[in-house]
Amino acid sequence: MSGTAYALPGLDGPAEIRVDRWGLAHIRAGTALDAFRAQGFNAARDRLWQLDLWRKRGLGLLAADFGPGYLAQDRAARLFLYRGDMAAEWAAYGPQDTRAIVTAFVAGINAYVALTEARPDLRPPEFAVTDTRPALWQPEDVVRIRSHALIRNVLSEVARARVLARGRSPADGLAADDLRKRISPPHEPFVPDGLDAADWPDDLLDTFRLATATVGFSPERMAASRAEAWDWSKVDAHGTVTRGPRGAPKEPAEGSNNWAVAPSRTATGRPILASDPHRVYLQPSLRYAVHLTAPGLDVIGAGEPALPGISIGHNGRAAFSLTIAPIDQEDLFVCETDPADPDRYRCGDGWAPIARVAERIPVRGGPDEIVILGFTRHGPVLREDGGRAFALRTVWSEPGAAAYLGSLAYLGATTPEAFGEALRHWSAPSVNQLYADASGRIAWFMAGKAPVRPGHDGLLPAPGDGRYDWAGFHDPAALPRSVDPEAGWLATANEMNLPPDYPAEDRRVGFEWAEPWRARRIRAVLGGQDRHSLADSRALQGDVVSEPARRLADLVATSRPATRRA
Repeated sequence: MSGTAYALPGLDGPAEIRVDRWGLAHIRAGTALDAFRAQGFNAARDRLWQLDLWRKRGLGLLAADFGPGYLAQDRAARLFLYRGDMAAEWAAYGPQDTRAIVTAFVAGINAYVALTEARPDLRPPEFAVTDTRPALWQPEDVVRIRSHALIRNVLSEVARARVLARGRSPADGLAADDLRKRISPPHEPFVPDGLDAADWPDDLLDTFRLATATVGFSPERMAASRAEAWDWSKVDAHGTVTRGPRGAPKEPAEGSNNWAVAPSRTATGRPILASDPHRVYLQPSLRYAVHLTAPGLDVIGAGEPALPGISIGHNGRAAFSLTIAPIDQEDLFVCETDPADPDRYRCGDGWAPIARVAERIPVRGGPDEIVILGFTRHGPVLREDGGRAFALRTVWSEPGAAAYLGSLAYLGATTPEAFGEALRHWSAPSVNQLYADASGRIAWFMAGKAPVRPGHDGLLPAPGDGRYDWAGFHDPAALPRSVDPEAGWLATANEMNLPPDYPAEDRRVGFEWAEPWRARRIRAVLGGQDRHSLADSRALQGDVVSEPARRLADLVATSRPATRRA
């Protein structure tokens, strides 16, 4: 079989990339670091435009390539970069040398970028269309970028506060909000002292939405002048950056499913693990599949193009799959600013400074733009208005919260115990991890940084004067889990799955879960089968039965003739 030879600087020995008939790259190397280096090279060969855009969007460098219309988005992204201690950051992902792995991976990307300097024809056509070039990476770029992760629930917090502000009383407001979002398990939201969202600005969360928005290339935006730069600070319901009025943005409604069935309940006598991650279809895809083989490393599955390793797949002995577990990982704090000095905010009985950071954003076709970013001890300031600074506290500010990078710790796990220990290093996004291995064992672990909130429940914004501050994080080992259950199967679908005996004080990890319909359907199918097969799993992944639709059909069947005809 003929192939192409590439010079890849830094390799300790030869590495091989074989692409099968499905387009999956099988990478074999003499060391694990060489495998990660080759993975970076191959990811760039397949996805260079996607990788380059991921980096520039995350670091706030879009305006340098695409003009002033991207300045507002660049400023927003920079607010959420990790700015803490880098030694703590690298150490947070587990016992493996994460910095060395990421450095090797990035070196592979850079090797391909360098190759395109000599061979521009190897670049994806988007670079020629936009008259841009791919940039070189630093290892820190991979971990400092946080705004690509899925965390929650600031959008819902603010929506709930606005509903309360329109109610005749807090009780009326909470009753109305229950129609917007059902809280589970049953719980009456705590209303922080002095909370009143009646005069909050409509664009309060636009900066947050900008930081997490996709990148669009409308001719109007790309042709925007510097005078029009900050007009592009709105995001519509689909995550598209717009100018002028916009519709009310909504939270993502995607959901995921997974299940693991023990040998006692399968047709083959071997465990079955299914991974059904529902993320929006994109071109190119959000996921990137690869097979990595080296001494001490043999994994195949899917990860994200900009990260080394995989997050969903197997290592020859154990398989792993994840869905989102909607732990509440962010809170909005409303900080009272000093009337005599707007650079200070209320902290206990005194005042604390808002840290002002000046950043230089390069802009295509003109001088750099200087922007000022504000930070409180809670986190970045999203908006300042009416004697208040609205600051977002989020796990993104904590070491180890680069999305999905925690998967490096479990790639070699071959027992539920080892897998659970590796998940101590998982921060974001919060997930339900399912596990199954060749010995027949299955397990479920909820994983992710879960803030401890001694003063409130996280369902509403709170004053930022110190009364409602976080008090660290829950012990990862105390989050819910199940190993080798008697039922012989496990399943998750983003639903409220805290065990009935889970301590009441720990239930504040989250109250806003996905509706239970998918979970109920999966459990009904798995619970009704004596012997589950691979064909059954495929059918369940494609299942279209809807419990709400069945309920609606029953209601229509018993309604008046005119309604039935409709």
